[in-house]
Amino acid sequence: MQTIESARARYRLHNVRWGFYWALWCAVLWGAWYVPGTAVWYETPFVELGAGSLGEFLLAAAVITALGSLAVLLFLFVWTAALEKWGEYARTIRQFRIARWYYLGAVFGGPCALFGSYLAIGYVGPIFAAIAALMYPVVGATLARLWYHEKISARAALGIGLILVGGFSIYAPGLLGELSRPDSGAWLGYVGGLMAAVGWGVEGAIAGRALDVSDPDVGITLRFTGEAFYWIFLILPAIALFSGAEVMPVVLAAFSFPAMLWILLAGASFAFCYVGWYKSFPLIGVGRGQAIAALYGVFAVIFLSIFTLDLPEWHFLIGLTLTVFGGFVMFTEKAEMLEVIRSSDLTEVGDA
Repeated sequence: MQTIESARARYRLHNVRWGFYWALWCAVLWGAWYVPGTAVWYETPFVELGAGSLGEFLLAAAVITALGSLAVLLFLFVWTAALEKWGEYARTIRQFRIARWYYLGAVFGGPCALFGSYLAIGYVGPIFAAIAALMYPVVGATLARLWYHEKISARAALGIGLILVGGFSIYAPGLLGELSRPDSGAWLGYVGGLMAAVGWGVEGAIAGRALDVSDPDVGITLRFTGEAFYWIFLILPAIALFSGAEVMPVVLAAFSFPAMLWILLAGASFAFCYVGWYKSFPLIGVGRGQAIAALYGVFAVIFLSIFTLDLPEWHFLIGLTLTVFGGFVMFTEKAEMLEVIRSSDLTEVGDA
């Protein structure tokens, strides 16, 4: 009996550690995504549309997000093929009771969160876009607590709080400066930031439901299959039909080498960022996975500082210390406390 318990403890510890590793890998790639995600706004045709009317700006953001989702799906198809999981992909896509959760998550993660993040980047800037979405772990952890009854220990709650406080301390001075100028016209960017925070938080909670009974590599591919479908067959045609915007000329103009280079780089970083994100949820829970991945805010500032040569101010060091310490507090929690415990009367995914 002691041997069995020891084996279970080692297995649990192994899963917990890998859950943190995957979440941290997600944070690094998520932070890196803000570089190509910002650079694409400076390429034709998006630089002209971004400086135009509100309608042109929204069209540019929609096309960037749509092409970005296709780029992510391309890399996820390569990932699925490399893992030889096409059979599992086909089986899961036929199980609509499971696949529907990924399709629903795609609504919040794509047209809501990713689109909102591109709005925030284009209208306010990448630094604000990063801080705006830092509240998403609070949304995800709250929904996971309500839906799945995930138990968040006091230590885990402290770690989440430190990470969020650290993230806000990085950007607070600049954010307060923007809010002191309400006539600056940046309201659309702030709406986009709110969309990103809510969208990614809700998506994580929804995905956590399906990941209990499906493979995360297949699940994330299904999620972006749904998003690509929404953009290409529903959203962009609806924009062209109801607004009269010239969608296809913008899409065709985007197929230039500079613009597509940044879109593909953004797609690669976001694809494997999402792989780490989804893999962490079954191992350490939605709340903890999202909290560790929220370290992307630190990595975003680091990568943006390197590529723009715009060095961060002193408050960045304070925020960096708090966020790293918050992650350390969660990482060093006892394995027994990190096991995801849900109520025994929770309805199964397949029957929901």
